[in-house]
Amino acid sequence: MKNLVVFYSLEGNTKFIAENIASEIGADLLELKPVSEIKSSGFSKYIWGGRQVVMGSKPKLRDISLDPEGYDTIFIGTPVWAFSFSPAINTFLSRHRIEGKKVALFCCNGGSMGKTFANMRDRLQGNEILGEIEFAEPIKGVEEKATLAREWAKEMIGI
Repeated sequence: MKNLVVFYSLEGNTKFIAENIASEIGADLLELKPVSEIKSSGFSKYIWGGRQVVMGSKPKLRDISLDPEGYDTIFIGTPVWAFSFSPAINTFLSRHRIEGKKVALFCCNGGSMGKTFANMRDRLQGNEILGEIEFAEPIKGVEEKATLAREWAKEMIGI
């Protein structure tokens, strides 16, 4: 089975979890990078990021080197923005039709995940959702969160 971990990370939290998942199960890693990124410091990131989610923005992404069609299981990770998934994930899900796959969802947040997974499941109909996991402030308690991510990844693919 071929496994792929697709993620977007503004401040490194989601990237940290994605890298732990990928290294544990030998998955390929696909980091989504917008052509124009919002600034990751200060309060304005919440205003601009939240506005993008509410408006349904689909920012242009840098070239994607991997085709998700060639994978059996896809892990999709996002930070929580305005209680939902990030605009970069919105772009990815709009550009790549993910169907008939096994999918595992993860998110990182500093507060509440809101409807992140419900919104992702709505966009991923026609797939088998293997599981979901939330990581609250993953950079705090690094070793504990890394272990949790690795164990969850193995559980999702049955090893």
